[in-house]
Amino acid sequence: MLLPLKGITVLEFSQYLAGPYAGLRLADLGARVIKIERPGSGDACRKLTTKDLTVDGDSLLFHTINRNKESFCANLKDSEDLATVRKLIQKADVLTHNFRPGVMEKIGLDYQGVQSINPRIIYGEVSGYGDKGPWAHKPGQDLLAQAVSGIGWLSGNKNQDPVPLGLAIADMLCGTHLAQGILSALIRRKKKNIGAKVQVSLLESMIDLQFEGLTTYLNNGRQMPSRSEIANAHALLGAPYGIYQTRDHWIAISMGEPEQLSEALALPELNVSISEAFVKRDQIKKKLAEHLKTNTTAHWLERMNSHHLWASEVLNYDQLLQHPAFKALSIPLTVSRESNNGTGSPVNVTTTRCPIRINGRTLSSPRAAPTLGADTASILEELQ
Repeated sequence: MLLPLKGITVLEFSQYLAGPYAGLRLADLGARVIKIERPGSGDACRKLTTKDLTVDGDSLLFHTINRNKESFCANLKDSEDLATVRKLIQKADVLTHNFRPGVMEKIGLDYQGVQSINPRIIYGEVSGYGDKGPWAHKPGQDLLAQAVSGIGWLSGNKNQDPVPLGLAIADMLCGTHLAQGILSALIRRKKKNIGAKVQVSLLESMIDLQFEGLTTYLNNGRQMPSRSEIANAHALLGAPYGIYQTRDHWIAISMGEPEQLSEALALPELNVSISEAFVKRDQIKKKLAEHLKTNTTAHWLERMNSHHLWASEVLNYDQLLQHPAFKALSIPLTVSRESNNGTGSPVNVTTTRCPIRINGRTLSSPRAAPTLGADTASILEELQ
């Protein structure tokens, strides 16, 4: 299959997660992504571990987000290396970075500097909180961005402390937005033959994620979201929306007319108006929670499915991976590279494939994340 971004070259000066996540998606779509890394240490994500897991000297996290890329070592403070990087920029289509404001300006690789080298380049810039205002130099880290975005008051129940989302949601969303901006700029360049500067930030991505809640707040007398006292899953929705314990497991219940739900569950107290489902949300949820404990998840799912109501079992990772629905999607992807220890033996990592399909085909490459500087020599030869 001819991938959509075949022939596009991306220079990735980005580290950690947000910028490299955009690069991962562009690579999945066929772009050649070259990580520009500092000699000796490389992308700091190589040492940023989850569960203290490393593979072949690099963190497992680095492997997951940098598969299918190349690595080129260059010291940007060295004039010769910088001159080589400028040659790469001349041939590139896209450049991304997530340095703090002022860093790229000092070395002449800010947008204006890069545009003078390659006027048609798409320049992607990731920051924590934008390049203006009192937070411009604040560390752009996922949890910190979540903390100031207000999202901590949406998860968990009413009487709980602020609850962050249990994954790097700010980084992943910001990287997604960066990829979207780059792709749109590439389309415009094809039509108008001009480059662009694409800017995204962790905070803006977190705010966009909450457009539903913030729009409600701004148009509803600026009332703060109020989490349910029990089974909270969406602070702005009424009963029964939430996850509940059953006799043997858990069940998620989303949408459905209260009358239908009352009939399906044989619980007359649920037969209320839509308005009451909001006003009496916690009282209704409490009765529902008590009732659902009297029978099994399978029992309640059968009852609800027969009434065409939206409900689901709640799975953990083990259960998900064993489920036929998961297996039908062929999501696991094994990537491989030659070991960094000089033995020549392959090192394998099992991760997840790109979630996009094109013409019915999944996008998957077996190429693992590169060892530091693995492609420096071959790229230098290309520049000769």
